Amino acid sequence: MKKPLLLITTGDPAGIGPEIVKKALRDPHIKNTADFFIIKPDDKTGFDAIRKAVEILKKGKAHGLVTGPVNKAAINKSGIPFKGHTEYLAKATDSKKFAMMFCGASLKVTIVTRHLPLQKVSGSLTQDSIETAIELTHGALRKYFRIHRPRIGVCGLNPHAGEDGLMGKEEKEVIVPAIDRMRKNIPGVRGPLPGDAIFYMANQGMFDAVVAMYHDQGLAPFKMIAFNKGVNVTLGLPFVRTSPDHGTAYDIAARGIADPGSMKEAIKLAARMCMHELRNG
Repeated sequence: MKKPLLLITTGDPAGIGPEIVKKALRDPHIKNTADFFIIKPDDKTGFDAIRKAVEILKKGKAHGLVTGPVNKAAINKSGIPFKGHTEYLAKATDSKKFAMMFCGASLKVTIVTRHLPLQKVSGSLTQDSIETAIELTHGALRKYFRIHRPRIGVCGLNPHAGEDGLMGKEEKEVIVPAIDRMRKNIPGVRGPLPGDAIFYMANQGMFDAVVAMYHDQGLAPFKMIAFNKGVNVTLGLPFVRTSPDHGTAYDIAARGIADPGSMKEAIKLAARMCMHELRNG
């Protein structure tokens, strides 16, 4: 079977993206996983390369995308409203249901809300958004990770998962109804569970993935164990997309010391996911 063709955007030219892409592709094992087309940006932020990649993918001329890190603030200052790769790619492909899943070490974590100020999280949680995160997580675990009966733990929002309403109403009013509805078709869903316990349980093998309510609830424990090898996967797109789970690291750019581990893992995972697509049509 032919190898998949992966597009790689090198990210912000002033960050570590170009360096880690170059280092990753020097690895013979990485080079053998796929064929690659590297897109160098024509602008100072790296956004131009993302736009070009989407055009190629929408025409069906590549199988997947691995994106180097960009700086959201820099892109917005250039006049382009940009919340992140995930939101841009979903809008560009008219994808209505999408989510961010982070994969690494012994954890897989999907977050319901993404880049929001903490004070806006509660008001942004809806039954539909939680159900979407659970549904997409379940589908990815079955399709790409060959887990036939996924066990998915769902976080509460409040301390002690609300303590039966004593410490918040979001569990009773939003999270529990979403879980109850999902459990009808996905019996392996469990929760809501306290955020201070659920990641330990997942790390011990009790869950195949965790659905967290907001960014740092999921990313803090995830990065603690997978900082240099974590991969961000966008679920719900018409093509495979992964990225290293770190930023531009301007402070160490052009010094030759950036760790390519996360980029290597992003490339390997994208290649495996694309091979699955090629095998199964």
